[in-house]
Amino acid sequence: MSRNVIRTDRAPAPVGPYNQAIAAVGELIFVAGQIPLDPVTNDMVAPDDIAAQTDRVLKNIEAILTAAGATFQDIVKTTVFLTDLGDFAAMNQVYSQYFDSENAPARACVEVSKLPKGARVEIECIAVVDRTA
Repeated sequence: MSRNVIRTDRAPAPVGPYNQAIAAVGELIFVAGQIPLDPVTNDMVAPDDIAAQTDRVLKNIEAILTAAGATFQDIVKTTVFLTDLGDFAAMNQVYSQYFDSENAPARACVEVSKLPKGARVEIECIAVVDRTA
């Protein structure tokens, strides 16, 4: 995949593990929003622990990416949905273990009133892979 990080000092610098923009060429993979369900039991993971929920969500995304022949390095955009923006720092701490600031995708994070099955976090993403290589 051709993937280039776009940065400019004419817009605010990122305040976390994300970049202002990513330019990418290749096959698009749209990963549906993932909530913290255990893939074996289909039960919600750690209902009161945003860090554990974020980790489960990212592991679920990793499994989907692997099935698609992609990795976290192929992700160009994420959207994070939180039921409480007060959870942002704890979510971001876990998120930063999966994405380094230098190569992280573009990201949006919004607070929503509810998520399916009482989840506290949901993350969706877009990845781009080069199948010609």
